[in-house]
Amino acid sequence: MKPATFRHRNLPHLLLQARETLMAGFRPILRQHGMTEQQWRVVRTLNEQGEMEPNQLADACLILSPSLTRMLSSMAEAGLILRSRSTTDQRRQLISLTDKCRDMIAEMEPLIDRRYEELEQMIGAERLGKVYGALDELLDSFNEQDRCA
Repeated sequence: MKPATFRHRNLPHLLLQARETLMAGFRPILRQHGMTEQQWRVVRTLNEQGEMEPNQLADACLILSPSLTRMLSSMAEAGLILRSRSTTDQRRQLISLTDKCRDMIAEMEPLIDRRYEELEQMIGAERLGKVYGALDELLDSFNEQDRCA
């Protein structure tokens, strides 16, 4: 049987390859601070967006809810996050960062920034800007389609 010949390159696979290549430079920083990639996504999201409900956090971090629930338990035990109840609705739980975690972020920030500077030197500021722009446009297009559906 003749193999299928697709007209288009495998975009999801290319994006995964790009992600893996990029993350290879960040993993040592995360390991140095005892953090997994998924934990870093949670920490970075909470740092940038403030406290969130678990379901919002799962959506924002692209982590399945059951996995996030287990991860939040271990992060709470490690003193990285706080769980609190909403003042307006006691059924709602809010997740926020602890001071210990904010101190860890402050330690990591120069290392993360340095890695981004290395990326910029490797591929050029203009190309990096184009990559950000192209990805923003791609995601905006999908979001528009979701709103219209």
